[in-house]
Amino acid sequence: MGELEQIILLALVRLGDNAYGVPIRQDIEKRTKRSISIGALYRTLERLEDKGFVSSRTGDPTPERGGRAKRFFRAEPPGLRALRRTREALDVMWEGLDPKRV
Repeated sequence: MGELEQIILLALVRLGDNAYGVPIRQDIEKRTKRSISIGALYRTLERLEDKGFVSSRTGDPTPERGGRAKRFFRAEPPGLRALRRTREALDVMWEGLDPKRV
């Protein structure tokens, strides 16, 4: 799993039921100090959905969005398992290394 996929999945877990485009992007930019285009965000979310790591649902249309509905995302169990496996693999690789040398 790529770094951006991991970051997005972690944002979904953190945001819970409020995980749609704008808050996901804001959470990532706030925590990583890294800018992400909305296009890259949605492409990655769609890739994660194709893998079965994420699901989405469409909310009700809202007047403040000109009658458009929000698309909400949720991390699914296979995505959470993949996150844990990735973290475990990275933890093993970091074992015994001096962080000052890396």
